Amino acid sequence: MKEPTYLEIHPKFKLNGHNLSKDDLYIVAYSYIKEGNASEKGVGQFLLDWLDDHPYIEMHTSGSTGIPKLIRVSKQSMVNSAIASGKFFDLQAGAKILNCLPMKYVAGKMMFVRSFVLGLEMDFVPPSLQPLLKVVKCYDFCAMVPLQAQNSLKELHLIKQLIVGGAKINAKLEKQLLKLKKTACYETFGMTETVSHIAAKKVGEKNFRLMPNISITADERNCLIIDAPKLLDYPIITNDVVEIVEGNQFRFLGRLDNVINSGGVKINPELVEEKLVHKISPRFMIYGKPDTDLGEKVVLLIESDPFALDDVTFNVLEKYERPKEIHFLKQFKDSSNGKLLRKETITLI
Repeated sequence: MKEPTYLEIHPKFKLNGHNLSKDDLYIVAYSYIKEGNASEKGVGQFLLDWLDDHPYIEMHTSGSTGIPKLIRVSKQSMVNSAIASGKFFDLQAGAKILNCLPMKYVAGKMMFVRSFVLGLEMDFVPPSLQPLLKVVKCYDFCAMVPLQAQNSLKELHLIKQLIVGGAKINAKLEKQLLKLKKTACYETFGMTETVSHIAAKKVGEKNFRLMPNISITADERNCLIIDAPKLLDYPIITNDVVEIVEGNQFRFLGRLDNVINSGGVKINPELVEEKLVHKISPRFMIYGKPDTDLGEKVVLLIESDPFALDDVTFNVLEKYERPKEIHFLKQFKDSSNGKLLRKETITLI
């Protein structure tokens, strides 16, 4: 069976209840750009970009792991990513999905591409922190950032499958999502360069499972190498430290950029944070601070007004993982899609 290309629009595709052909999408795009609100103008511009003669779309990376940059992403790679997601989440033609993500980043764009390719019936609502507040119908599939999911807990029964990405799900939200009876919740793993997610795991599970047609290895640093011929021209070498559990599963351990070298011992802040998630209520982070004797020492930073911490809090940690200093900060620095910006937050103190 011939796989779809970016030149085609599935005959069952619908946008806000309307069955639209390629010609119809031009009309909608110009209408949104001319008369729409800010979020609709973004949709209109994306539609024109998708329908133009270029085989690629230009988009910005999120900037969570470095300076945001403009890259070109192949439209056919976006189609192939949509097909892989459709298989992984069993999205059939006619499935109803909700797009509540900004069109600035790849995640919002990919909701449209999945709809074009798989023949999904998509409703688009302006991105907000409470996207389900005025929603009354049920959907088969939706994507959110963690802050949207956190603010939509009472309404999430309207969503059968929810994927949460753009930032790590914290322990509090994970516990709340696990209580949902009617919604299957997944955390995704990916980046703009890999055309949205390349792996997902059910909330509460440790290991990410790969999407179809993707393989992974790890280099000598234990960092993830992603080989996805249908998405990438060549393998991507990341700074994501992982443990490959099976051929198609891996556990994310943290970013190499964040690793602390304390007296010759390599400490992964994300793993230390994982041990402390049920011990400290406010949001917090672990980082390394230059130290004359150790090279770097472990520091705990808590997003809160100062309060006393009992020593038993750190009984779950190895001796070398215990913070040598504790600081408090009123508010951490986040990216526009809700991802903690560690380096920028550290500079605030």
